[in-house]
Amino acid sequence: MSRIFGTDGVRGIANKELTAEIAYNLGRAGAYVLTEGTHKPKILVGKDTRISGDMLEAALVAGILSVGAEAVCLGVVPTPAIAYLTREYGADAGVMISASHNPVQDNGIKFFDNKGYKLSDELEDSIQSTIESNFDGVPVPIGADLGKRVIEEAGLEEYVEFAKSTIDVDLKGMKIALDCANGASFKAAVDTFRSLGAEVVVINNDPDGININKNCGSTHPEELMEYVVKKGCDLGLAFDGDADRCLAVDENGKLINGDFIIAICAKSFKAQKRLKGDTAVVTVMSNLGLEIALEKENIKTIKTKVGDRYVLEEMVKEGYKLGGEQSGHVIFLDYNTTGDGIVTGLQLAAVVKKSKKTLSELASMMKELPQVLVNARIPNSKKNIHEIDEEIIKEIKEIEKSLHGCGRVLIRPSGTEALVRVMLEGENQEELDKMAHSLAKLIEKKAN
Repeated sequence: MSRIFGTDGVRGIANKELTAEIAYNLGRAGAYVLTEGTHKPKILVGKDTRISGDMLEAALVAGILSVGAEAVCLGVVPTPAIAYLTREYGADAGVMISASHNPVQDNGIKFFDNKGYKLSDELEDSIQSTIESNFDGVPVPIGADLGKRVIEEAGLEEYVEFAKSTIDVDLKGMKIALDCANGASFKAAVDTFRSLGAEVVVINNDPDGININKNCGSTHPEELMEYVVKKGCDLGLAFDGDADRCLAVDENGKLINGDFIIAICAKSFKAQKRLKGDTAVVTVMSNLGLEIALEKENIKTIKTKVGDRYVLEEMVKEGYKLGGEQSGHVIFLDYNTTGDGIVTGLQLAAVVKKSKKTLSELASMMKELPQVLVNARIPNSKKNIHEIDEEIIKEIKEIEKSLHGCGRVLIRPSGTEALVRVMLEGENQEELDKMAHSLAKLIEKKAN
């Protein structure tokens, strides 16, 4: 059986690929693996607003209870709330039912350990092999030893209080627009910003189970970009379906992506002597403009593979405090163990308030270099051809030379499809376009 866990838990079309049976098995195996040897373990369960959440939650909880663990159901909460509350409640594990920024038909199940971190590959593999062994050795308690389901209604409120505590300034006098993606932040984000004194105007915070992420939120910020200008806001914040990402919009309606947010926060943190090692952790897909901007501030950047889990791994290993991705997945390790959209929005709003500058002025510290991305379709077996074929290697060197140190070539094999992504970054969009397409053609020709 192939690996069921992807880069962010188990994902699939709900009721087709991610069935109630799989959710039950994951609940049962997950509860067993993560709490082995604990008497009456406690596992938190949260979900986003998608319609399939109820079905998957019922099955997942049944699995948890069947091994004698207690399931504490928090209802609709952001993913980062699960990470935080698992630690806060001293729970043995946490589970979030969400497919993040994906469309409504998809759903997912992701686990957190007792410290609020996503699981290592080894633990995920252990959960999978427990299922594949047909639950060999997993206890089947009866009577009083079965688990109980507990509904915990205060969880969301406690998470909101925690989020508010991450900044040391109120937001009075600021007008902030929120796009809640009809997802898990629909209550949490509004409550948080309002109770800090901001004037809050909000769109897409009326979830009906099927409108999550639909032409809204961090994957479709166009409506928010218009709305910020129309309402005369200081800034706008767009979350994704489970609120672990946040993108911003400045007062002129311009999108401020995760790279800009990291640049602004890194500069502010450094000034407050809060940036460990004067370092920010980003991925290879971050814009070169971010590296150049931070270099001017004497801030180092460390690059990891694409995926917030790799950013987090590097941060934990070296104790760095700030890291993230262009997508708005930003990790503030002083506060939470995963990307936290609401905390990200608060940190950014606090910098704007304290600096007495507009968001566009703050963002001007970074100039985004044009990026061109072209897919080259090649067989899976040839995905490293760019590392071994002489002609391709020579061509890449030629391109890099012609960019005069103000650009780069990045070739990244896709983890899910038979293709490699050819990314070029530099100053001239047209030139990059030509070079990227001819390089992709060369790779296809040599590989097929």
